[in-house]
Amino acid sequence: MSTLSLIAGNCGRGKGGEDRGFQLLHRFSGRDLFSSELLGSSFTRANQIWSKEIYRNKFRIIAKIKKGKKYDYPWPDDMDNISSGHLSYLSHFKPLTEKPKPVTLPFEKPLVDLEKKITEIRRMADETGLDFSNQIGQLENKYQQALKDLYKHLTPIQRLSIARHPNRPTVLDHILNMTEKWVELHGDRAGYDDPAIVTGLGSIDGKTYMFIGHQKGRNTKENIFRNFAMPTPHGYRKALRMMKYADHHKFPIVTFVDTPGAFADLKSEELGQGEAIAHNLRAMFGLKVPIVTVVTGEGGSGGALAIGCANKMFMLENSAFYVASPEACAAILWKSSQAAPKAAEKLRITAQEHYRLKIADGIIPEPLGGAHADPAWTSQQIKNTIVESIKELEEMNAEELLEHRRLKFRYIGGFQEGIPVEPKRKRNMKPSEINMPKAADIESEIEILKNKILKAKGPSDPITSQTIEKLKQDVDKEITNAFISMGLQEKLEAVQLELSTASQDTPSQALSRSLKEKVDKIMQEFNHNLSRPGAYLGLKQKLKKLNLVTGIIETEERKKKLKAEINQKIPAELKAKMELLKSAEEKISRGETMDKDLIEEVQGVKQALVEILKAANLEVVGVTKKNVATAPPELKEKIEKVNKEIYEEIESVTKKTGISRHIEDLKADIEKGASSEGREKAEAKIKQEILATLDVEALKEKVENLAVELGLPKDGDTDYEVGAGNGRFYE
Repeated sequence: MSTLSLIAGNCGRGKGGEDRGFQLLHRFSGRDLFSSELLGSSFTRANQIWSKEIYRNKFRIIAKIKKGKKYDYPWPDDMDNISSGHLSYLSHFKPLTEKPKPVTLPFEKPLVDLEKKITEIRRMADETGLDFSNQIGQLENKYQQALKDLYKHLTPIQRLSIARHPNRPTVLDHILNMTEKWVELHGDRAGYDDPAIVTGLGSIDGKTYMFIGHQKGRNTKENIFRNFAMPTPHGYRKALRMMKYADHHKFPIVTFVDTPGAFADLKSEELGQGEAIAHNLRAMFGLKVPIVTVVTGEGGSGGALAIGCANKMFMLENSAFYVASPEACAAILWKSSQAAPKAAEKLRITAQEHYRLKIADGIIPEPLGGAHADPAWTSQQIKNTIVESIKELEEMNAEELLEHRRLKFRYIGGFQEGIPVEPKRKRNMKPSEINMPKAADIESEIEILKNKILKAKGPSDPITSQTIEKLKQDVDKEITNAFISMGLQEKLEAVQLELSTASQDTPSQALSRSLKEKVDKIMQEFNHNLSRPGAYLGLKQKLKKLNLVTGIIETEERKKKLKAEINQKIPAELKAKMELLKSAEEKISRGETMDKDLIEEVQGVKQALVEILKAANLEVVGVTKKNVATAPPELKEKIEKVNKEIYEEIESVTKKTGISRHIEDLKADIEKGASSEGREKAEAKIKQEILATLDVEALKEKVENLAVELGLPKDGDTDYEVGAGNGRFYE
């Protein structure tokens, strides 16, 4: 593109000093001198106009052609003078300007503190000028031994935290450390290049490999750009394109796995995330070149397996491979992420477990402290493993490679035949110690505990005391966990330390105002977080239960205290009369009638009790009859129905067998005043005759069905007897 600049000077002036240059500008005002209209006009006419004006006004015209800007290509102008074999201008991966800050994992803190103390001792020894090299050497040896013991006995969740370490070398770090030449390739040829997956060609010992891997970021900015190594469908399609390219050119494929899983947002699902992963799984089993997979960090679910269907899979010593993260597994099975360590152990996610189960073909060692302690050494170990594996696999032809890859996955896992399976086995997937309790269960526990407390007499029931103590311990534990999850644990510990210091200085003095404000602020924040809907439901239920139980205990204690006070104020004469009142209540319950004198005496006793209660500052609202526990109507109907069936069965048997005549004779003997011994013999004989002819098993089955339906004790706990005296069912 060219540009033309006009510089006008030495403008001639006409007669009278007028500026003729203005007329030139005026003549062409409102028109673009470089428009297509001017360029399309006759060149001759243009020359005439310009020549006249230039001659008349003595213009000088200077035309300058400026060089146009080239397209901004990523590669340098001088392609022949590239010193390094890594074409870094084709990659977004650049060296960090600042060194990453050291990150200490929770289980490493004791050793880090020990290392700081050793450094401090060495500094003090240098300042004093004394020779403490032997003592310091012994301390360092002990430190190294403790470090070895720690990393030799890591738990699965600790290995996972090392695999997720922020400073752990990424895939591109390993590739640049291993290869002599490297060029990154981009794009899925469908309009997008997913930065979460990197692909490219690299050479090791003069041999070309196709490298594909998940790329995490080294800081927050890079992690956002790389989407935390969670690929979209575009990333998997880019990987598939490069695999087909390598298959066509007979390049061995090396894949690196380091991802929490495929990106599961709405857009990715719309673009076919599942289809992209499934397509990769199918296609990788048809590639006729050797494939080696190295798990460098964490491998999550299908997002990792989409580039992990290889002939050989190796795992770094502290890497992890899983179908679901321990946090997700704990949230599903135990409804709490705090169970992640237990879930990590059950999932068998470590390299050691995968090698034992023959899923991984080998474990690549890491330096003490993890791969981030010495990235170059770790990359060299990966390089040696890849070279040896590819050399072994290249001895196979295409058909043997495909069969080798197929059999590797066919041999994973196992099954058993001929072993019977329990058809109705209940499996408790949610242990009660971690799982959030249901409201119905809490209510039933409250009722059971409430009944125990109400029935307890005299000294406290040890079972009830133990239950309440256990409930208090559970609540304390839940509150501690809630403080930790709310981020208030450090504040609480600081206040406790300040409180203990203040109590030591001035034991009898009250809390200072500032300390009180701190405590109130922490409690306000705790109560605010606790009151959020749906938060800490287990703790809320247990607190409700504890408050209810505490209230019941306090009520019972007040009742006992009040009862003791009232008993002290009741005179001995009135206590004797109260016995009369109890006997009267028993007569009424049996349906017996009382004479007029007894009724008047009972009313007098009641009035005297009312006066005593008023003297004890108690307001007597009224006198009511004592409530007697009665069975619900439905229960009554069922019992009456069974009794009626039994009565009808007995009636039928007595009429058919002639036993009814013996019953009538027995009644007549009783009216005549027969002896008790003869009467008992006659009753026993009638019972034996009835039991001999009666279908007892059928009646017993009815009784048992009723007991099961009503939740009564099973056979053996209660004795049932069928009597014939009045046709009733006795229990």
